[in-house]
Amino acid sequence: MSAPSPALPWQMTAHGIRLRIHLQPRAAYNRVVGSHGDALKISLTAPPVDGAANTALSRFLASQLNISASAVILLGGEKSRDKHILIRTESGNQLVQRLIELLRRVDKKKRDD
Repeated sequence: MSAPSPALPWQMTAHGIRLRIHLQPRAAYNRVVGSHGDALKISLTAPPVDGAANTALSRFLASQLNISASAVILLGGEKSRDKHILIRTESGNQLVQRLIELLRRVDKKKRDD
């Protein structure tokens, strides 16, 4: 019997993509680490002080997904490592493909290490 596949860290909504993030602030590098339970783990160099990590997360996601930082909205977890993000988009399928590609690059890098 095969193991159940992990839940995807996002879901499509009428307003865009809702994304679950597990954030590791004060890391050595800004990078997508991979899956963390039912969330996408991201490490950032920004400290968790005065919203700096939240701002850095919005900018990082925007750069990784090739979208505007204003499209990234923090829905919950302002002072937590576990965050709920809404990415406003009308092209949800394209954004999901970018998220899948991000995870593939992380998985490939882990296999290559």
